[in-house]
Amino acid sequence: MPLRVLLSEGSSTSSREAITILALAGHHVEVCDPTPWCIARFSRLVRKFHRCPPLRDDPKGYLAFVEQLLARGHFDILLPTHEQGFLFSRVALRLRDHVSFALPSFESYRAAHSKARFSALLAELGLPQPKTAIVSCAAELRRAISFPAAVKTAVGTASRGVWQVRDQCDLDRVTSELTATRAFSDAVLVQRWIAGSTEKAQSVFCRGKLTGFHAYRQIALGVGGGEAIKESVSRPAVREMLERIGGRLAWHGALSVDYLVPAHDPRPHLIDCNPRLVEPMNAYASGTDLVALLLDVSRGEAPAALPEGRAGVRTHLAIQALLGCAARGGSRRELMRESLRLWEGCAPYNASCEELTPLRADWMSAVPVGLTTLMLLASPHTAVALALGGFGAHLLSREGIRLIESEAFD
Repeated sequence: MPLRVLLSEGSSTSSREAITILALAGHHVEVCDPTPWCIARFSRLVRKFHRCPPLRDDPKGYLAFVEQLLARGHFDILLPTHEQGFLFSRVALRLRDHVSFALPSFESYRAAHSKARFSALLAELGLPQPKTAIVSCAAELRRAISFPAAVKTAVGTASRGVWQVRDQCDLDRVTSELTATRAFSDAVLVQRWIAGSTEKAQSVFCRGKLTGFHAYRQIALGVGGGEAIKESVSRPAVREMLERIGGRLAWHGALSVDYLVPAHDPRPHLIDCNPRLVEPMNAYASGTDLVALLLDVSRGEAPAALPEGRAGVRTHLAIQALLGCAARGGSRRELMRESLRLWEGCAPYNASCEELTPLRADWMSAVPVGLTTLMLLASPHTAVALALGGFGAHLLSREGIRLIESEAFD
């Protein structure tokens, strides 16, 4: 049955991919976002766009806007595609009178959203992670670190607030930045650097029970922590870890993790957690429709567990490929060659399908990648700035998190 679905934002690649999957299944999709030219605007699959107050600067205004939309009674499902789930889980009782959604308790959400809390949970469960220390000032950071290391703020997405520290110069620069941004007011993590391949896994839970799972490895790096090319893999060990994490948190809804496969250790080491689906198109192409499963769970159903999808399925994001090429110092000529390879489907894209721009179903999706190409050709060194443009008003700020966590918020 077609459903009316409201997406919580339209700026992320995860939201854009969910739009495609939902629309191809025949659902009515609407999006709210504070940015008038977010990526979801360039899609004929979105029935209506609602410009809302920014979650980053005005969580109360954003919530009031969403509640007004829901009070009209037009939507069956509210789908939190990014950090808006933090807010929605805090006020879940208020929202359930108007719409269905799948979110865990606020305490469970906080445990997955905070890198410090997630690290503590892994230690409690005895699950592998890099050796970790949690510090609260610059002096503690200097005492705890050994090179090379990864330094992380407690909250961040898409590699925001994550630094590789290789030597004393890196440490001085990162310490100054953490001090200037008052990041030490929250926990800061110091983790031993592990060399290995990066992989990610996604799952859907129904009241603490794992009902859907998918994993993929990074074939080519994009920019901002994203992948340009992915390949689906089978990871029973990671599935077991997620089952333990979701069971401990009584998780309800979507849950994703990042992990490393060390070169000389068969055990995957968990390094991050996202309480949402991250770019679900590779799973969809592999035969595992996690978005449809999340809709079932949101409606209160208890679906049977999905079989694992096919391994070896490759997908890519043209925008990430171009941004990654430019960020690594690619010249205009190299960008032109990369664009030609993407257009003609040459190696390494010959055995891969595009995730973000489904041209056959949605010709408007070509606009963002076309504009990105033109801007990079005009100025290749702007790649990182363009990528950072996606980390905008639809995301949480540290002040917003504290406001939502306060007793007076609800």
